[in-house]
Amino acid sequence: MKPQIFTIQIQAVLLGALLLLAHSVGSQEVEIVEQENNIEPDGTYSYRYRLTDGTEAQEQGQGGVSANGGYSYTSPEGEVIRITYTADENGFNPQGDVIPQPPPIPEAILRALEYIRTHARPEQ
Repeated sequence: MKPQIFTIQIQAVLLGALLLLAHSVGSQEVEIVEQENNIEPDGTYSYRYRLTDGTEAQEQGQGGVSANGGYSYTSPEGEVIRITYTADENGFNPQGDVIPQPPPIPEAILRALEYIRTHARPEQ
């Protein structure tokens, strides 16, 4: 399957899922306010859209190789959720305030790791 076709299929599925989610969360009808798609012969692409409920998404990349983009929507509690991401040979890497972060490494562990690093014995 060509990357362009695969990208279009992903866009269609994502848009459909967002519309279904927005419709199931509330009784309001959601419509597309803006939509733009661009696919080049070399496999680069970009898309963006905005819905009447304020949901927005955009992405650009090289089909099957890498992508970066983001999306935003309003949670049921009324909070605007924003996520940005990259996707490449290192996997999918999202960023945003709502994504859980690991707790900081305790100071005692950091000191122990530094001690081990500085006092390592040479391999025999």
